[in-house]
Amino acid sequence: MSVSNTGSPVRARRRSDPSAPAGAGAGSRDALCPTSLKIVIAGGFGVGKTTFVGAISEIEPLSTEERLTEASIPVDRLEGVADKTTTTVAFDFGRRTFEVPFPLELFLFGAPGQPRFLDLWSELAYGAVGAVVLADTRRLQISFTACDFFEQTGLPFVVAVNHFPGAYHYPEDEIRTAFGLRPHVPVVACDARAPDSVAGVLLALVAHALDPDRPADSLLQDA
Repeated sequence: MSVSNTGSPVRARRRSDPSAPAGAGAGSRDALCPTSLKIVIAGGFGVGKTTFVGAISEIEPLSTEERLTEASIPVDRLEGVADKTTTTVAFDFGRRTFEVPFPLELFLFGAPGQPRFLDLWSELAYGAVGAVVLADTRRLQISFTACDFFEQTGLPFVVAVNHFPGAYHYPEDEIRTAFGLRPHVPVVACDARAPDSVAGVLLALVAHALDPDRPADSLLQDA
């Protein structure tokens, strides 16, 4: 599938910029202000969110995984992931810093994928600059809810297609059609196990979310 260009330039605010905080003079030792951003990692159960956060985090990731029990069988959807024995019950947390395209500190919050935890999504999304919606081409429908949620709330997001062994690689236009995505929403390929791949997804989201010319994402704009 086609991969969106992750090299979109994002302007950084220099300390000599008039909009910089008072006292940040031009002679400051740091040329650029580090930017801290909160990002939500969402998608259906078993699409790779915990793996995604763990692959890129520079700190030991915080995980709230618990073992699946027989009591959860009536409410949890395990189609296609019958071998999975744990589920995230609150959130995963990680942190990653980048020096390019400008100093960035990203705080990553992996949302639980089971429908019974959807009430947590609004709290996790509060204050976030954007979201990554992970998708598994073998079970695209389990990530539809995440796209709907971010479209309704207006939070910028990208769809990252996580490539699992043996999964069919659909063309980008078919992915867009399946999700009903607007033309400006990026669709990128991803290997949630590979740090470089995850980094590309995160930087693509940052560029998209901070793009001043990005159309409004909220479906409420069309009402």
